Amino acid sequence: MTDPAVTDPLAGATVVGDTAVGDTVAGDTVAGDTAVGDTVAGDTVAGDTAVGDTVVGDTATRDAVVDDPTGPTIGVLALQGDVREHLAALTASGATAMTVRRPAELAAVDGLVLPGGESTTIDKLLRTFDLFEPLRERIAAGLPVYGSCAGMILLADRVLDGTRDQRTLGGIDMTVRRNAFGRQVDSFEGPLDAPDLAGGGAPLRAVFIRAPWVEDTGPGVRVLARTGGGSAGGGKIVAVRHGSLLATAFHPEIGGDTRVHRFFVAMVRENRDAARTHHPSS
Repeated sequence: MTDPAVTDPLAGATVVGDTAVGDTVAGDTVAGDTAVGDTVAGDTVAGDTAVGDTVVGDTATRDAVVDDPTGPTIGVLALQGDVREHLAALTASGATAMTVRRPAELAAVDGLVLPGGESTTIDKLLRTFDLFEPLRERIAAGLPVYGSCAGMILLADRVLDGTRDQRTLGGIDMTVRRNAFGRQVDSFEGPLDAPDLAGGGAPLRAVFIRAPWVEDTGPGVRVLARTGGGSAGGGKIVAVRHGSLLATAFHPEIGGDTRVHRFFVAMVRENRDAARTHHPSS
């Protein structure tokens, strides 16, 4: 029996199901996630070794210079998740990559990546760091955003099996089931047929970690991949695009295959160049 939907009028998202909240907010501190005031462990992203704006052990920095001088500036939300892996993949794909933890940094980017992690925790951290509303406003204004795993959940208009107080940024007309493939021990990887994302090449090597899947989509959403079935036919929907928003249930930043990131960089570049054509002085 399905639990009745609990609608949060502020979030623009419907949460179905009632699961215990895994993290608690105490004042400005999110327990278990080391978020205090305006800093993350003294400007270090715990678990991702992002110190200041430089990612230790990687060449991707806030002021990274890439070979392509026209490469767009793309941020990675650096509150939780595979921050340095996404920074490296974006840099390898021709973008100028930077971390985003403050509204001023969000305002400086042409596109944004929402990495995997725990969607309920990222939701709380976005509010703690005063990023939730500015980010939702930029998404509504057309900012290209790519969400992987938890990021997919954050971009969904509707969530199944979410916590009662969970909010999403929304933007993609889809219903996502949280932890649909099972718990951590059920994580798996395998080939995924996604011709658009793969550039017509060999199947992607997709890594699913406590991954969601998409239950249904609205008419404006383009399905890019399904488990065992490409973009059409049977299987669970695991990759979609809705306008300037891209989402995957899997983690392409793991394993060195940058084709999904190259696809997103091309989306951001096209959006940026179109904006410059319409507003030459910007």
